Order: sequence, then structure tokens, then C-alpha cells
Amino acid sequence: MHDDRRSPAAPGPGAGRAAARLPLSRAALDRDDARRREPELLERLLADPDTRILLQHRDTALTDRTDAHHEGVPAALDLRTLAHLPPHTGPLYLGRLIADRTNPGGRVDPAGTAIVAIEIGDFEAGELEPDQLRWAQLREVAVDLDDVDAGLFTQALALRNFHRAYRYSPTTGEALEAVDAGWVLRGRDGERSVFPRTDTAVIVLVLDDTGRALLGANVNWRPRRFSLLAGFVEPGESFEQAAAREVLEEGGARIVDPEYYGSQPWPFPASLMVGFTARLDPGQHPDEVEPDGTEIAEVRWFTRDELRERPELLPGRASIARSMIDDWLEGRID
Repeated sequence: MHDDRRSPAAPGPGAGRAAARLPLSRAALDRDDARRREPELLERLLADPDTRILLQHRDTALTDRTDAHHEGVPAALDLRTLAHLPPHTGPLYLGRLIADRTNPGGRVDPAGTAIVAIEIGDFEAGELEPDQLRWAQLREVAVDLDDVDAGLFTQALALRNFHRAYRYSPTTGEALEAVDAGWVLRGRDGERSVFPRTDTAVIVLVLDDTGRALLGANVNWRPRRFSLLAGFVEPGESFEQAAAREVLEEGGARIVDPEYYGSQPWPFPASLMVGFTARLDPGQHPDEVEPDGTEIAEVRWFTRDELRERPELLPGRASIARSMIDDWLEGRID
């Protein structure tokens, strides 16, 4: 990082409003965190016929997607009732609906309905719903879900990944068991708790003085695609410091005026992506940028017209990178 880098400017007029458009930052659910600590909450919810169930199988959830579904067509989670559920494990209390929700098939679940996620195995998933297309990955359907379902799927996947990653205590090695309706893992001695972890990363849209955007291609992407430069925040760093370091390390670019754009969870498996816009340091020529050759194979400056003509080069629509690039293409970021 360079000492002459300008201090971060105040957020621009659009800062914060971006979250309403970020696919995985949308939510319309009361997480009802105070209730998680009620004794035997999950047992009572799983005996209540009004509870609705989000079914998870590996990294998928049950949806109404069919072979006729394509990007841009509305999709929905298929929340089930307790009747005839297959054997399952790991119930997780997600919260309560804050408004009525219409389920595929027409059933209306009223505001206040409790939602529990459960996990089922390969055989049970095939028996319950043999159409594999209906078991969808979050990245595949995120942009086509409404705010309620996008938030539910994101929350359920993030919490499930926490359970998969922490089967044993990182300090004692003892087996952990779920408490607080799945939101805390604890050893049998009841003294050491493990809480869900989030790995924070910054992602930066860098513009030069002609309005071009700097994008990089990861060495592992086949076919080659381009996205924004990003990386994890290191201990002792601010977001702005991490943004400057990562862009310099990966793309050889010095930045000034980092401004907060928005953030969204990225549960693949446990990240939070914090977006910034920034300008190339006026003292650096745009042609001086270069990839690190380790993570980034190529960096290029793109005009809006170039990317409009080559949308296949861009990252998936569920990512914050794509949202930031689209906002730039549409003039919301100048």
C-alpha cells in the first residue's frame, strides 16, 4: 500500500441502495433470534403441523424448477409440510415469515409461519423428488427467487456449511452437538461454544480516467472469463486497506478514493463479499497494470461497449461482481 493514497471519500448517493439489487442480500424474514434459545424449540416445531420445511440435499434445495425453466423465469422454493417427510438430520430454525407466502401449488402460508431446514440423504431425495432439476443449486436460481426465498436459501446453505465444517471442536477436538436451534455448536461439557464463522473478502471495481473498468481472469477459469479483483481481508486490515492491497497484488494497480458499494453473503462455503468502487491512481499509467501470474492470468481494461458485446465473458448473475459490473454498464456507477 502506498502512503500517498487518498483517504476514502464519503459514500456516494447510491451507496447502500445497491443491497436491494444484490441477489443474495435480499431477505424478508424475521430471524427470530431470541426464540432460538427456548428449550426443545426444534422438537416442538417439528411436531407442529403449521411449520414449513426447507429441504436440503447436499448443496441443493427443493424448488419448483423444471426442464422448461430458464434464467429469468421466476422460481420458488418448494416448502413442504411435516406430513410424510423422509428420515432427516440436522434441523435448523431459520425464523418466521413476515408476510403471507404462496407456495408452488397454491398453498398460502401466513405471516408468522415458522421455517425449519432439514437435510436428507441421496436415497431419500430421490424418493421424495426424482426430478433432479428440482434440486437446485443456489447460484443457479438465486436471481430468479423472490426476496423471501433468496434469503431463506442463502441462510440455510450458510448455516448448513457451518455444521459441515465444524464437526469437532477446534480447541479440544471433542465432538460438537447443535444447540440454540442449530445456531451454536457446543461440546458435551457445555462450556466451549463454536459460533458460525464468516470469512470477509473485498471486491473492487476499478475505473481509469477514461471510464474503463479493470477486470481480471483467474488462472483456473475455463473458458476464460473476467471479473473484478477480490481477496480476503487480512488480520489487522480495514476494508479499504484490503481493497488497495488486493488490487495491487493481483493486478498491479494502485487505487485512490475507495467508496463502499454494498455487501452480500457468499455461502460457498462461508464468505461475505464487501464491494468497493475506486479510481486508478492518477500517477499510474493504465498500461502499467499486470497480473500476478499466480491467481490472475490476465488483466484488461474494458469499455462499456466491449462488455455489452461480450456478455459471455462476465461472471454469473448471482455474484456481487456481476451486479457491480451491470450497475456500471447501466450508468448507475459513473
